[in-house]
Amino acid sequence: MNADASINPSSGVTDLASRVEAHLFGHILPFWSGPALDPERGGWMAWLTNDLQPDRTKPRGLILNTRILWTFAAAWRARREPRFQELAGRALEWVMDRFWDAERGGAFWQLDDRGRVVDDSKQAYGQAFYLYALAEYHLAFDSPAALARARDVFELLERHLHDAAHGGYFEARPRDWSAAPVPAHVGGGELGAAKSMNTTLHLLEAFTTLYRAWPDPRLAARLRELLQLFCERILESRTGHLHHYFSADWKVLSDNYTFGHDIEGSWLLCEAAEALGDATRVRQMEGVALAIARAVLDEGLAADGGLAYEARAGRIVDAGKEWWPQAEAVVGFLNAWQISRDSRFLEAARRVWDFIERCLVDRVHGDWFWRVTPEGQPDLRLPKVSEWKGPYHSARACLEAMRRLKKTPPR
Repeated sequence: MNADASINPSSGVTDLASRVEAHLFGHILPFWSGPALDPERGGWMAWLTNDLQPDRTKPRGLILNTRILWTFAAAWRARREPRFQELAGRALEWVMDRFWDAERGGAFWQLDDRGRVVDDSKQAYGQAFYLYALAEYHLAFDSPAALARARDVFELLERHLHDAAHGGYFEARPRDWSAAPVPAHVGGGELGAAKSMNTTLHLLEAFTTLYRAWPDPRLAARLRELLQLFCERILESRTGHLHHYFSADWKVLSDNYTFGHDIEGSWLLCEAAEALGDATRVRQMEGVALAIARAVLDEGLAADGGLAYEARAGRIVDAGKEWWPQAEAVVGFLNAWQISRDSRFLEAARRVWDFIERCLVDRVHGDWFWRVTPEGQPDLRLPKVSEWKGPYHSARACLEAMRRLKKTPPR
């Protein structure tokens, strides 16, 4: 493809890589290594307001704690600082011991501030992050116990949530894994959804990491199954967007799409195909990734470089800019640039990073704001730390950007 002559890829790559690396190790990780820690009860604070005031009535969430575990294990793999190993161990204690259901197997969804169970449902989304974090910990520190637990979770998912008839995984089960109805915590309940793009995407991500640690043939089969579902059921090939909610037999139940999930999915599909080592499938997923990235670039990226949140039928319905879609956009656009060498994608990644540094980074209290308005003003009512607001998207974006920018020579 044609490169934009106004862009110097060599200088742009070097500059962006340096900025991202400095931000990860100088801003993001120091926040999660300091202000976010719970000095009284161990682990991390369940909730901090934007100006770092705690609320101990809020639950400790499985998602936050597994994402913190993943972050420090992945950070250690990038830079082997003893502090990262120490913090990964601190997170592992909560994940392995407090969140694990020793009687029924699987991970609880929520604990209270003192570590007592308050939501014992088994959410497929939560099990995915549990497995993902433990597999990453094993890759970092060669932990047989963490790998064994991750494999246990895979077996539980296969036994209780995999749909042998239509493929994919059901959203949730009660504590005993029975078929009794229980609400899914990633949405879609009001539509009667049995499955979701979001859960399927994060199972794909988790299985990819587990496969790197444990190349089991059944796991490979599930990765191929999930890739096929994305191509045949979840992706709207005409528009390049991902549908959100589905019936058990994959009938589409929603008509909206979120640019953050689209661009995140684009690079995670490629990552899964690469892990499988199937060149034909890699080429197929690269084509899908480019189609998605073009749609996101053309429709979702604002003039200020920020990525809008949600759209429907080609029209943006939520122009606000949350932290995590910006992080995923950096990686997704870099992935598209690596595939195509179209410098528009490199420039898009740099524009999004400029937006992050200009509008999302909180230089007073640390980390990133949750959301900024279409005009670029932060919503200070939203917390800095919660069960959904953690370091995973931002830190992973930095780690991926560093790896990709250092790996890909400019042309």
